[in-house]
Amino acid sequence: MAVLVTGVAGFIGSFVARRLLDSGQQVYGIDNLNDYYDVSLKRDRLAQLTPDEGFTFEQLDLFDREGMLALFRTHRFQYVVHLAAQAGVRYSLENPFAYADSNLSGFLNVLEGCRLMGVDHLVFASSSSVYGANRKVPFAVDDRVDYPVSLYAATKKANELMAHAYSNLYQIPTTGLRFFTVYGPWGRPDMAYFKFVESILGDRPIQVFNQGQMKRDFTYVDDVVEGVVRVMAHVPAGGTQSDSDSQAPYKIYNIGNHQPVELLRFIQVIEAALDKTAQTIMCPMQPGDVPATYADVSDLMADVGFAPSTPLEVGIERFVAWYRQYYGV
Repeated sequence: MAVLVTGVAGFIGSFVARRLLDSGQQVYGIDNLNDYYDVSLKRDRLAQLTPDEGFTFEQLDLFDREGMLALFRTHRFQYVVHLAAQAGVRYSLENPFAYADSNLSGFLNVLEGCRLMGVDHLVFASSSSVYGANRKVPFAVDDRVDYPVSLYAATKKANELMAHAYSNLYQIPTTGLRFFTVYGPWGRPDMAYFKFVESILGDRPIQVFNQGQMKRDFTYVDDVVEGVVRVMAHVPAGGTQSDSDSQAPYKIYNIGNHQPVELLRFIQVIEAALDKTAQTIMCPMQPGDVPATYADVSDLMADVGFAPSTPLEVGIERFVAWYRQYYGV
């Protein structure tokens, strides 16, 4: 079985590829290796995969329409796990066109490739950010998600709509995964936990937004990978989306730890793992942020028998151990 993993040099993508390779799958990975954050970290993730005979890598940008079409015409993929995207809520305020190119046009190129090839199942990354200004918690997949508060969130909602249209028109089995604040070793340097550890070890203050009165459903990367792999094998049939009259072979799941943690408590866990106290600067809420995220994972549990459960303390200790080893501190 051949699996295409987009964003394979990324945080989640590299972990998913490793898991698939370890289970004996053939993995074809693509990534544009852009400089949104340290490219050497992306290359080092790739270096963990390239020795495996079952792995093939191609540097390719989703926005490259001809390159993407050539990819799908040349190779036969049974499954596509689409994890590539321009990430980051705050960066979307600075460079909105990067999100249109990658998350909209790039995703359309993936959908077109799946249409041409007739894949068995397309699994794609959405985000908890689609819940936007919703006040009801926990967030359930059948909640309305009509009020995004960032362009990044809007592109992810658009991805869900685009995917449903293709699933309906061409009967492509498609599943979208709304990830909730994924963290762990090899993570993204633009994420809060990464910045906090870096700053605390460097004796620099950390910015604590909304005076620390925020909650996040922190989800350890191994749990996310387990969810992706289980969902990949669970191909949706028509008429399975509970929140509409859709008959398309299409499904949405939340993948979150379903235990939101207050930001100040999160910082305490990091301080304990580092055995060092943080210097804090209290700041107001930032544009595009939301006060809380909280995943209802009942659909995920019912359909694939899994719900994330790694305790925050365990996950942060593993990240700190990796950070110290990787950066030699």
